[in-house]
Amino acid sequence: MHVGMATVFQNTGRAVSDRQIYLNELALADMAEPLGFESIWSVEHHFTDYTMCPDVVQFLSYMAGRTRNLKLGSMVVVLPWHDPMRVAEQISMLDQLSGGRMILGLGRGAGKVEFDGFRLDMGDSRELFVEYGEALLKGLETGVMEYDGKHYRQPPTAIRPSPFKSFRGRTYAAAVSPESARIMARLGVGLLIIPQKPWREVEKELREYNTLYREINGADAPQPVSAGWVFIDESEERAREMAMTYIGGYYRTVLDHYQFAGEHMKNQRGYEYYAKMNEKLAVYGDRKAIEFFADLQVYGTPEQVHGKIMEIHRQTNNSSFVGVFSYAGMAHEEAARNVRLFARTVMPELQKFDAGAPIDRAHRLPDHRFAVAAE
Repeated sequence: MHVGMATVFQNTGRAVSDRQIYLNELALADMAEPLGFESIWSVEHHFTDYTMCPDVVQFLSYMAGRTRNLKLGSMVVVLPWHDPMRVAEQISMLDQLSGGRMILGLGRGAGKVEFDGFRLDMGDSRELFVEYGEALLKGLETGVMEYDGKHYRQPPTAIRPSPFKSFRGRTYAAAVSPESARIMARLGVGLLIIPQKPWREVEKELREYNTLYREINGADAPQPVSAGWVFIDESEERAREMAMTYIGGYYRTVLDHYQFAGEHMKNQRGYEYYAKMNEKLAVYGDRKAIEFFADLQVYGTPEQVHGKIMEIHRQTNNSSFVGVFSYAGMAHEEAARNVRLFARTVMPELQKFDAGAPIDRAHRLPDHRFAVAAE
C-alpha cells in the first residue's frame, strides 16, 4: 500500500502565530521522506484559521525542491476558484520541476466564506467544475487549452512548459455527494475519499461509480486514495481520549468553516446532499456528529490503527492511504510523536501489503472521454 502524509496548516484557536504554525508544519513535512512516507499532500483553503494553505501547488513546489523521490499530492486544487489556463501552467511547471512526481487532486469546494471571498456564486460550482475539469484534463494531455462552454471560453493556447507525461491514472477528485462521484466517472478520474459518512454509503457509491466508470471508459477505475485523521498511541485509553479531543476538535472546525448547519445550505443549488447533512445535524446535534466523525477516522494502538486501515481497504479497495497527523491545536511535539510512532510501527506493515496498482499507474482512455454533461 502506498502511504502518504498530509499537512494542513490549521491554526485552531490562534494559540500561536500563523508563522509558528508554518514552522511547525514545514518541520513535519520535512520528516516525511526520511521516515519513509511515499508522498506529501496538502489542501487548498482561504480566509480562515481552518487551514492556511491558499496555494497547494506553491507548497508542493517548495517540497519538490526539498525532496528527491517523494510524490507530491494536491488534496485538492479547487477548480471553481481559479482560471483553468493558469492552473494548467502551474501543474505543468510543477511536474517539470519535480520530474513528474505530481499526483493531481481536484475538487469543487463547499465553503460559503470562500466562494463569497472570491465573489463567486456557489450555485455555479458544479457547472464550473465540469467545464474547467474538461478543459484542464484535455489540455494536460494535448498541451493546448481550448474550450467553448457556458461559463468558460478559451481560444486555443499552448501550455508552456508543455506537459511531458500523462496525468491519466494520477488524477483524483474529492466527491462527497453521489452526484459528484458520477461526474468523476465521466471525467475519467479516480476518487479521493475523505471519510465523513457511513462506510456502507461509501461502499454503495463506489460500486455505482466503478460500474459507470467501466461503462463510459471501457476500463476499470483507478483504485481510490483514502485519507484519514490519525492519532496513535501505545495506550488504547490515551489514544481514544486524544482522538476525541483532537479529531473531535478538528470536526468542530469543519462545522464552523463550512457552516453545514447554516440556513444558506438548506436551499443551495448544487449542494442538495449537504442539505441532508444539515437536516441530520439538526436532529442529532453537534456532539453526536463530532463523535461519529471521530469514529470514522484512524486512532488507537499501533495494532488497532493498522487494523482500521486494512478495514478501510476491505471496504474501498484503496491502493493508497494518506494520514493527517497534526490538527486542531495539537502541540507540535505531540504531532511529531504521532508521525514517528505511525512510521515506525504501522507504515512498514502497510507497505508490505499488496494493495493493487500504483497511485500513478498509466491509465489510457479514449479521447472522447473529455465530453462530460453537467449534472
